[in-house]
Amino acid sequence: MSPAEEEKSLPLPERWPRASKFALSACAAAVAELVTFPLDLTKTRLQVQGEAAVRGRGAGAGQAIPYHGMLRTAAGIVQEEGLTKLWQGATPAIYRHIVYSGVRMVAYEHIRESVLGRAEDGSFPFWKAVVGGMCAGAIGQFFASPTDLVKVQMQMEGRRKLEGKPLRFQGVHHAFMKILSEGGVRGLWAGWVPNVQRAALVNMGDLTTYDSVKHFLLLNTPLVDNGVTHSVASCCSGLVAAVLGTPADVVKTRVMNQPRDKQGRGLLYKSSVDCLIQTVQGEGFMSLYKGFIPTWMRMAPWSLVFWLTYEQIRRICGVSSF
Repeated sequence: MSPAEEEKSLPLPERWPRASKFALSACAAAVAELVTFPLDLTKTRLQVQGEAAVRGRGAGAGQAIPYHGMLRTAAGIVQEEGLTKLWQGATPAIYRHIVYSGVRMVAYEHIRESVLGRAEDGSFPFWKAVVGGMCAGAIGQFFASPTDLVKVQMQMEGRRKLEGKPLRFQGVHHAFMKILSEGGVRGLWAGWVPNVQRAALVNMGDLTTYDSVKHFLLLNTPLVDNGVTHSVASCCSGLVAAVLGTPADVVKTRVMNQPRDKQGRGLLYKSSVDCLIQTVQGEGFMSLYKGFIPTWMRMAPWSLVFWLTYEQIRRICGVSSF
């Protein structure tokens, strides 16, 4: 058998390992996004509702806020708008995670196996896992920045509708083309710096923690490579990702929402570091953890669903465990 014929006879994951892992991680991310998206939607509705209530205090100061808490908000959406509305806007979020998760997972494994390399005993030192997680997250977010921008712009449409303003986009494709026509290719990467910084910290929590905790459990406890080990590692990774990612999320939101001059430069903050310093000096360190609970409630289930799905899909397709 010739080398070409021998290569064709190999299973698909062995012929194209990186493409296969990209596809598998993208599938797992899509599943996790679909399962947990209602949590993100209800959190966004609560935030928009609070802003609308503050703006409307003049004319309708006595008007009651319709929802209190995420569960009541979700129940109210189902009663008033229908069950499917809990997944309104999920399409751009799934597009974003297909690119983001696909790239970050492939990048991390490449860094772990080929760039930094494992130790002689087969373990992956913690400091290498930190470097690998941050680099993989930054690379994934950079490639996913256009889809992330479209996702944010589409989410803002609900706020515009609430304020009685005309909608700007008719769908995901229309939003993408409009941003491209108005700002060019560079416009698709608007705000990528704070997003990449946040992704690096989140993945230092998510990828690094999952990989380190999972292999620690396998080496030092009676647990084997199964769903229990994956669940424990994913719960730890979701918590650490929320702890590390919330401050970056606060800084990112403030930088992206600040007023700008005609040249597009921020009027309140010069950079993400300047925003971080001003926030801590003016409001204290704990102000960096505003919104921690909703962030953790979103990250923890997402991480659990993603890692369980990803590990099972790899096993079914004959790819070695992560």
